[in-house]
Amino acid sequence: MKILAIETSCDETSLALLDAKGGLKNLTFSVEKHLISSQIKLHRPFGGVVPNLAKREHTKNLPLLCGKIFGISNFKFPISNKKTASKFSQIDAIAVTVGPGLEPALWAGITFAKELQRKMNSGPLTSLRANKRQVALFGVNHMEAHLYSFLLQQKTVSSNDKVQISNLKGIFPMIALVVSGGHTILLKMDSLIKWKKLGETRDDAAGEAFDKVARMLKLPYPGGPEIAKLALKGNENAINFPRPMLKIPSEAKGSQNNYEFSFSGLKTSVLYYLRDNPRAKKADVAASFQKAVVDVLSIKTMRSVKEYRAKSVVLCGGVAANKALRANLEQITNNLSVNFFVPPFEYNTDNAAMIGVAAYINYLRKRNYPLQADANLNL
Repeated sequence: MKILAIETSCDETSLALLDAKGGLKNLTFSVEKHLISSQIKLHRPFGGVVPNLAKREHTKNLPLLCGKIFGISNFKFPISNKKTASKFSQIDAIAVTVGPGLEPALWAGITFAKELQRKMNSGPLTSLRANKRQVALFGVNHMEAHLYSFLLQQKTVSSNDKVQISNLKGIFPMIALVVSGGHTILLKMDSLIKWKKLGETRDDAAGEAFDKVARMLKLPYPGGPEIAKLALKGNENAINFPRPMLKIPSEAKGSQNNYEFSFSGLKTSVLYYLRDNPRAKKADVAASFQKAVVDVLSIKTMRSVKEYRAKSVVLCGGVAANKALRANLEQITNNLSVNFFVPPFEYNTDNAAMIGVAAYINYLRKRNYPLQADANLNL
């Protein structure tokens, strides 16, 4: 199945063209084109993403990126170039993010996808397709796409670079740690399509905590990468920030006896420390804060590995790009002799390639999401 995937959930406009084959136990993905247009410079003066500005940029960038995907500078219908028309005619499906995310941004992608599908299913393009088949349109859950992004384990830049995931039975049960700007979720996966949520954040997600602490330190947006960069210059043991909700389950009482997360108190602890220590080294604060977050995420993940006798751990979501977290989980999984999967950095942040992967898996399981923006969509 040839899929054109679209991602506009926040401040990254992304399109990807990929070929997907196989069943749920034997998947092959070939990413032929993958483009991302970042809006960081636009939103940086505001210290965060402005939804209506993001929508405006998505609306401007979508046709430009679509043109680049198919090698044309003036993207519009009808398509007069026979070679380009032939490329369009090979597409079997369009996939677009429907949530979670910023609703204005989501609607930009959904509207573009619907219009693209309408134009591809009418006019001369239909005559070029085998049996005049119709192009399908899939709504995709952004968080499911992050979850499946580990299937893109190699950088894929041409149609000849394939990613083969074999022997899926041998990697389950799997513990999945999904960490993004607005979500921190721990899952037990029995297969690609069957999972149980063990816990999630009760307040600030890990990514939100990174961004808020970055603002306290007067670091530019986006805060997560800036904290990680500054932390390299600091002492991670300089400040003993709290590790929230880390009591061992057998000894815990009440709300501590779970796999849920809470980073609001940690964030507040940093705020008070900076208030009481105005001359504190920012690098030490960044390093010590990052260490506290990594410890919480890693310890809870490894505890669940032992309890559920998991064979693998997968780390995914935007915060998975944090090198300290990746390195810590890789070391711990090696010590426990379990598999560790993490997408390449290219596929950690919001991207369309993972949207295409999720769309294909949903196609195999005969599932689709409504084509309407849902800011609060969850796993």
